[in-house]
Amino acid sequence: MQQKRNIQIIEWEDLDKKKFYSFGLFMTMTIRATVYPATLIRTRLQVQKGKSLYGGTFDAFFKILRVEGVQGLYRGFMVNTFTLISGQAYITTYELVRKYVSQYSEDNTVKSLVAGGSASLVAQSITVPIDVISQQLMMQGQGQHLTRFRLDSNTETGKPKKVFGQTRNIIAQIFAADGFRGFYRGYVASLLTYIPNSAVWWPFYHFYAEQLSKLAPSDCPHLILQAMAGPLAAATASTVTNPMDVVRARVQVEGRNSIIETFRELIKEEGFWGLTKGLSARIISSTPTAIVMVVGYETLKKLSLRPELVDSRHW
Repeated sequence: MQQKRNIQIIEWEDLDKKKFYSFGLFMTMTIRATVYPATLIRTRLQVQKGKSLYGGTFDAFFKILRVEGVQGLYRGFMVNTFTLISGQAYITTYELVRKYVSQYSEDNTVKSLVAGGSASLVAQSITVPIDVISQQLMMQGQGQHLTRFRLDSNTETGKPKKVFGQTRNIIAQIFAADGFRGFYRGYVASLLTYIPNSAVWWPFYHFYAEQLSKLAPSDCPHLILQAMAGPLAAATASTVTNPMDVVRARVQVEGRNSIIETFRELIKEEGFWGLTKGLSARIISSTPTAIVMVVGYETLKKLSLRPELVDSRHW
């Protein structure tokens, strides 16, 4: 613990690991289901040329809802749930690296930056193949003309095996076109997007929480301050990393090989404003994500505290 800080940070050695992982799975699944529609919208906005399909975040939401129904907002969700594995890998890596770095530095910014970047590296190695498949499924429906792969008509109309039939169909097409490498298309772009995003998010999260604690009354629950700090950190990280996120989405969905060439083409076609595509959707999705994640994660850690430490932590 860092007693000098107004808001105490629950560290890895303070946790009951069995409770931590049990509650963690439920929390991660809840977050995925809550923000998935915004993730789908962001992907379609980033891949479309100009405003050929949607005029913006809310236009996309209402068009998808009207034409494809609620189901359209959850295309590829079943595949995406496999990221639960990467979610557990992420939080485990983050906490373990924080503990390791604390042997060399007690500076919270250093620990958060190194741990956040390391956690993202591990998680993305698991997540990228899942993202590649789920993004192709996201683009079906109104956005199918923007991707190389389209569902066979018989899988589109089949009812009992529709979800898994579509998934198998997309997997087979990716493998036939690109082999195993196809499932890791955009891996470098993902690392260049999410490692900085994670490395920036955690230091800013603790920074904003600490600054808010100095402005708030002393009896203000820390969880409220942390819930406010989360979206601020998410907006900051999203703004910094959005240009690479646009490039990543295009590399993975359009089957491109060159990050630099994709970046150049984006600038040529749409100017520097093209680098902001999907940013509003990303911030909109990151706000509830950050609130749910922060409240869930901090509550998870509180519930997972070793019994002898419960009464010693201000909540």
